[in-house]
Amino acid sequence: MESSLNETVATALKPHFRGELIQPGDATYDQARKVYNGMIDKRPALIARCTDVADVIAAVNAARDGGLMLAVRGGAHNGAGLGTCDGGLVIDLSPMKGVFVNAKRRTLRVGGGCTWGDVDHAASPYGLATPSGFISTTGVGGLTLGGGIGYLSRAFGLTIDNLLSAEVVLADGRLVNASDDENADLFWALRGGGGNFGVVTSFEFKAHPVGTVYGGPMLWPMDKARELMKWWREFILTAPQDINGWFGFVTVPPAPPFPDAVHLQKMCAVVWCYTGPLDEAEARFQPIRDTVPPAVDFAGPIPWPVLQSLFDALYPPGLQWYWKADFVSDLSDKAIDLYIKYGQQLPTMHSTMHLYPINGAAHRAGRNDTAFSYRDANFASVIVGVDPDPANNDRMTQWAKDYWLALHPYAAGGGYINMMMDEGNDNVKAAYRDNYARLAEIKRKYDPANLFRVNQNIRPT
Repeated sequence: MESSLNETVATALKPHFRGELIQPGDATYDQARKVYNGMIDKRPALIARCTDVADVIAAVNAARDGGLMLAVRGGAHNGAGLGTCDGGLVIDLSPMKGVFVNAKRRTLRVGGGCTWGDVDHAASPYGLATPSGFISTTGVGGLTLGGGIGYLSRAFGLTIDNLLSAEVVLADGRLVNASDDENADLFWALRGGGGNFGVVTSFEFKAHPVGTVYGGPMLWPMDKARELMKWWREFILTAPQDINGWFGFVTVPPAPPFPDAVHLQKMCAVVWCYTGPLDEAEARFQPIRDTVPPAVDFAGPIPWPVLQSLFDALYPPGLQWYWKADFVSDLSDKAIDLYIKYGQQLPTMHSTMHLYPINGAAHRAGRNDTAFSYRDANFASVIVGVDPDPANNDRMTQWAKDYWLALHPYAAGGGYINMMMDEGNDNVKAAYRDNYARLAEIKRKYDPANLFRVNQNIRPT
């Protein structure tokens, strides 16, 4: 019965579809169904690789009319694997990669299948960038719709703070534009509300002059962790907005450019990004180097696309991932002690904990100005167990859960949806706080049957 239904949907879709339709048994199926997180192993009934907006409309209509579960895949980085599903239809936007740069207006029009590497490739010749994340293979769509925390957050705000408009295919198959001037309620919801409201086929962003920045990692031994974290906490809360630096516990990879003496050591890291005048950078960083001298120092002038892709090779597609996340308003001394306790227990080389600053320009918007609620938080914490070998999944998953449970009482109450597993409705509500009720009303208006439910789902009121 299910196989017959799937064939009926595929047959109905084919006359209206110019892209590639991939089904179980096709030579490309196993490759096409893979996502970034190797822990996710799902088998959709049909993968619709869309070449244009018309393909997206046809696929949405086919899934809705055929009663098939629908998932939307952009860059496929979602930790919980929410860009795919078992037995349903996956709209794969990856062929829709166009980026149009308007250098005069400093805007970028970006296709829904782009990664941030695609955006940087197109915009960097003009000396432009828009706030994105920390790894260039991340999809534009997923990162943007969840909020968009990255290297440029303190200088220019979250990714959604730089979103000017979005082109969206709704559950009923209509194509609409969302901006402050058109469908303003939908535009509000898209800025942090995830993939709940439709398929975003293109984004328009405000861009900023960003060329060569001053950045890169500094590393310290674990015995400096408490001193470093307390210094970093005070520094990053009051630093000028043109300086960003996220804190992490890492295991040093046994490869260049890291010195042999620190290979496979557990260390503290701060990865910097300074967007101010380069001729002032050394003077700005000298007090940092003097206060808590790093054991390894790679910070210096670096092209923006290189900083953005610095960790791509360390985290290729296919690793096993387990994520836990929280927002943090006050990084207390007691919380620091717990961060260090579990940070010293990193279970695998790729496992890590990061604290991302989300103050500075990210605080300009109020908690109800966009769907992204935690404008009063100062940090976003993410704990990830990561390894190539599935045999280590139980160990690293338990470490991540224990770490999160120990720190959650010191957190702000909810987590960043882009860094959560599929953890249920209570955690989704906690992520949005008092914005959830408004999101549920907007969901009812644009997707009353909850067609777009393979996500951190907001249920229609």
